[in-house]
Amino acid sequence: MINTGRPTSLPAPFSIPMKYLFGPVNSRRLGLSQGIDLLSTKTCNFDCVYCEIGHTSIHTCERQEYTPTADILAEIDTLLSREDLAKPIDVFTITATGEPTLHTGLGEIIRHIKKKTGKPVAVLTNGAMMHRADVRQELAEADIVIPSLDAARPQSFRKVDRPAGCVDLAEIIDGMATFCRQFSGQVWLEVMLVRNLNDHPDDITALSEAIKRIKPHRVQLNTVVRPPLESFAEPLTHEELTAIAGQLPGNVEIIASFATRQHDSRRTPDTGEILEMLQRRPCTASDISEALNLEPATTEKLMEELADQGLVLRLQHQGKTYYQPPHS
Repeated sequence: MINTGRPTSLPAPFSIPMKYLFGPVNSRRLGLSQGIDLLSTKTCNFDCVYCEIGHTSIHTCERQEYTPTADILAEIDTLLSREDLAKPIDVFTITATGEPTLHTGLGEIIRHIKKKTGKPVAVLTNGAMMHRADVRQELAEADIVIPSLDAARPQSFRKVDRPAGCVDLAEIIDGMATFCRQFSGQVWLEVMLVRNLNDHPDDITALSEAIKRIKPHRVQLNTVVRPPLESFAEPLTHEELTAIAGQLPGNVEIIASFATRQHDSRRTPDTGEILEMLQRRPCTASDISEALNLEPATTEKLMEELADQGLVLRLQHQGKTYYQPPHS
């Protein structure tokens, strides 16, 4: 079940190290989500100013098997061999350190999960490859596809997403519209708004026209909450997001803030689990508490201890303390 809204008690962390699987984590949008990272090096056709995981190392539109698909499938099977870990999962979420549709094993991985579990599969993508029929065919195997469209004006698109030269904005919008017409599942279009880069009234008008063409099931507005790649990438306020939401067509929701959940005070924080989470993006103690269903005060104390020991670094952003690995 997706987006259950219930407090979920996570299973104990898996004892065998995983390279491609991470979590599961509590997701406000998806419920208890088991993450699958298809790429080990930042490989993307974008180099977004707001990215949480650093500059793109391989800036490309070339599809290939960047990581061994067989190894990813083996990790999935290892997880599934433990019913106590696999049973509570609501959804398998495919993402990447970069853009997952660049990996040619995407379709095989989705089919494998569906065959072995019957549980929903969600794919997070920047949408830049959706003009390709082979990519649309592979994404069609999923249940939920969450593409992003941060701007519908070329100049704003280039400022925010900094695409590779092989990327064409018109092709992206056409590809998303085609996919939505053909896809039997859910498409949730995410829009990341950055102050003074893609929030001009002309941007919102162009975005509105693009959304009318694409016809996603949901539009999800986001802004720069976590520490971004570029210091000039600043967030919009909740009031500004609300005003923009009222100008966009369809089912529009704001996802920039976390919902309040109950936490499982019986669950003990696991340092390895937390450090693995921080490898993928900087987080506050509250983020960690929400994602891993941990008691907030205990999590806050542990993070301060880890910082004092030099296992994580403190990073101040927008009046909040974020934690990240020392090598970030």
